Amino acid sequence: MAGLSKFERPVIVQVGRHGSERIVLDVNDAVAILLRDIGRQTEKSRIAMDVCLQVLRGKARSPVDRRAFVAADAG
Repeated sequence: MAGLSKFERPVIVQVGRHGSERIVLDVNDAVAILLRDIGRQTEKSRIAMDVCLQVLRGKARSPVDRRAFVAADAG
């Protein structure tokens, strides 16, 4: 079912410079963070958003979304 793609392993991210850690369990959590909590948009965050939206639409599968989200968080 589209939109309910759980990550194989959770991703722990720190939101904001002094923010607390958040545990990202699935593509829905990743999209929420990319939309609301990422301060500046980068090429990696745009790619991650595109991949996550493709997963939500059923046009791509995990773990591609998790890898893209991790890359966006790292860069």
